[in-house]
Parts: sequence; C-alpha cells; structure tokens
Amino acid sequence: MLRHTLIALSLFACAASQAADYNCAVTPKDDIFMTPDNVQVIGRSGDLNITPNGDMTLNGKNIAATDEQKQQAIRYQAAIRNDLPWIKLESEQKLATSKQTLDKVVARVMGNDSNVRNRLTKLEKELNGQISQIIETRPNGYVFHHEAMKQVEAKGRQLVNESLGGILQDSINEMGRKQLLSGGDVNQALQGVLGNLGGLQQELDTEWKKQEKSFQQFGQQVCSKVTSLEQQRISLLNSVKK
Repeated sequence: MLRHTLIALSLFACAASQAADYNCAVTPKDDIFMTPDNVQVIGRSGDLNITPNGDMTLNGKNIAATDEQKQQAIRYQAAIRNDLPWIKLESEQKLATSKQTLDKVVARVMGNDSNVRNRLTKLEKELNGQISQIIETRPNGYVFHHEAMKQVEAKGRQLVNESLGGILQDSINEMGRKQLLSGGDVNQALQGVLGNLGGLQQELDTEWKKQEKSFQQFGQQVCSKVTSLEQQRISLLNSVKK
C-alpha cells in the first residue's frame, strides 16, 4: 500500500507525456519553442514557425496563406501558448498537493521531527526537476522536449523507488527507537513497530484512494489537450501544403 501511494508521485513527473501512464492514444513527436514573437514546431513535418498574427514559414520559406489558413494558424499557436504553461503549472501544483497530503499523514503518525518529511520534500524537488526537463521554462517562454518524456518516466520511477527505500528505513528506525525508549523487551518493540507501520500504510493508502480519481482526471485532461494540438497541427499543415 505504501508503495502504491508513493508511486503516485511519479505520475506527476510524467504528466506531460501521458502516453504510458494514462493510455493516451497520441504521443507527441515534435519539439515546441514558444516565445512572445513566435511559436516554432520542429519535428516530423519540418520546421514550422507561426507568429501571433498568423504569418507562417515552413522550413524557412514564407507561406502565402489565405485568411482562413491564417485564422487556423492563430488558433493553433494560441492553443500552444495556453496549454504548455497550463500542463506544467498543473503538474507542479498536483505534485505539491500530493506531497503536502503525505506530509500531514507522516507528521501525524510519526511526528513533526520525522526525517521522512525531509525525504518527501527532496523527492518533490527532484520530480519538479524532471517535469522541467519535459516542459522547460525560459526567460522568454517555454520549450517542450518530446524526447525527454520516456527518459523522465523512467527516471521518475527510479527516484520514487530510491526514496521509498529510505522512507521505509527511516520509518522502521524511528518507530523502533520510540518503542525501545518507551520500555519493554525487543519482541514487544518489534511488534509495536510492525503495528505502527501497518497504521501508516493504511492512512497513506486511504489518502491515495482519495486522490486517485483526481490524478486520472488530470491525465485525461492533458491527453485531451495533447490530442487537440496534434489534430490542429496536422490540419494546418495539410491545408498549407495543398
């Protein structure tokens, strides 16, 4: 149960990619560079540049677009400007909310001075770093790195698993120390530790079940946005290449 709860944290590191964790049918295969001056999409169909007013170049050549095509381009680049920051911000906020929830449980069960709380803070920081490898914030905008998705998925799970080991060890040490300080023999202390671990697992599992639906809904939202962006990209390029 404890493992299931902590694995939930790794989902946020992969939230922008979706494909594996939320069974999204669309896997982005383009890098996107977003600045106030233009949106640049580089990948399967070449190098597409779009300005906020709908002017376009493809592979460095100006596109003589119709008014309808310009409006289509304006909608596509506007969707990118809205969706990339939203995905990153929501991923970070959900990660923070999850960490805060787990932290409250640990503080209540194990005490405010538990080192497990420090491990959760460290894990949150590391997973935020993984999110930033997919959607990078720059002084003049954002960059989406599509090739980072699989790497981040694997690294996120590695970080969670490594943190899990430390959390379990800290939990056993801290609970064992409290049991021994309270008196009693070793057998009683061991039974007390196991009982307390079971209580911690149960509380964490309860919190995970409360959040699970929200995680799934978020994944569906991101998948919907990714799918819509891909459909707009294909439609726009098909239109200007006719």
